[in-house]
Amino acid sequence: MSLAVSTSAPHRGSRTLAPLGPGSGRSAAAVVPTMGVEEEFLLVDRRSRAPVGRAARVIEAASGRLGPLVQPEFFTAQVESCTNPTSSTAVLRAELAWLRAELVRAADAQDCLLVGTGTAVIPPEHPLTITPDERYGRMAVRFASAVGGYDQPVCGCHVHVGVSSRAQALDLANRLRPWLPTLQALCANSPFDRGRDTGHASWRAVEHARWPTVGPAPFLDEASYERIAHDLVQCGALLDRRMIYWYARPSEHVPTLEIRVADVNARLDTVVLLAALVRGLAGVLLPEGDEGRPPPFLECGRLREAHRLAAVHGLCGEGLDPVGGARVPVWDMLDRLRERAAPGLAAAGDLLLVDTMLDRLRAEGGGAARQRAALVRRGRLSDVVDSLARTTAAV
Repeated sequence: MSLAVSTSAPHRGSRTLAPLGPGSGRSAAAVVPTMGVEEEFLLVDRRSRAPVGRAARVIEAASGRLGPLVQPEFFTAQVESCTNPTSSTAVLRAELAWLRAELVRAADAQDCLLVGTGTAVIPPEHPLTITPDERYGRMAVRFASAVGGYDQPVCGCHVHVGVSSRAQALDLANRLRPWLPTLQALCANSPFDRGRDTGHASWRAVEHARWPTVGPAPFLDEASYERIAHDLVQCGALLDRRMIYWYARPSEHVPTLEIRVADVNARLDTVVLLAALVRGLAGVLLPEGDEGRPPPFLECGRLREAHRLAAVHGLCGEGLDPVGGARVPVWDMLDRLRERAAPGLAAAGDLLLVDTMLDRLRAEGGGAARQRAALVRRGRLSDVVDSLARTTAAV
């Protein structure tokens, strides 16, 4: 679960100033932070379409070209890729496409498919095994109730935004809280779980919440973060600080804020759209923090309900405005997010790209809707897996 650290990228955390668009009414300038993406994928057997523990062989086959950009995950039926930090959306997309292509090729050599889905569509034929790793082993023992029956891998997509300090990361996390339910809805891509339709757009959000600290980040400054992180480890609630799984958390090893709210998606454009919107919001919100503008106050119960609705409905139906408290069509919330991020998107040169991808998403539906549509055609869950695998490979 770590973003690649490139020794040739001293610009990590740097920001390029750009003016706000005309008519914004703001004196601040939007900025262009660096960004990076981690994607967790499921490996499934080519014939059964069930998760299989072949990650070690897939990683070995891919590591000659990818090196540390491909890594193991908690279960041996999962692999993770991580990009280098960049300021360019085009560079990010190209690297994500390259990583996927290499992993698809390596998986194919091991007679399995690389699948971008938040949960397993078809149940494993046998209990899954945990990746041989001392830390993972300790986690499995101490948090056995979260691991469950060793049959439920969950796969997310995490976006890192470059910051100058932990204090700045926490301030940005405070300002992003109202928008994270909408980003969660945007990427909902796990309606099926081990052979059944869950009734949710993102069942991963439900299952992942079995782990401690998964959920909205508290409103924190640096001193309170250090105190809470220390106390969570000291009292045994967490194994270590790397187990702080808030939806927005400062990284412990690179100068970034990590956004952890999204399901992994088969469609690459959805991942690029997520990263561009997160970076666009950050480009607007970071200068507001530098100016000392107060972040919005959010009632915790209302924020949790907004995330719950995002997991249930995804892009179909209503969400909750966590600031005003009104039930609002999810696409209205997404339109508001786009407007809020517009100066940052414009500064990065991403505004037209984002509008084009949003139009396509509105016309074709999100990941959860596309998974259900694949089932409707012939009523076969194997068709869902095959559709996911084809889309994951279509880079």
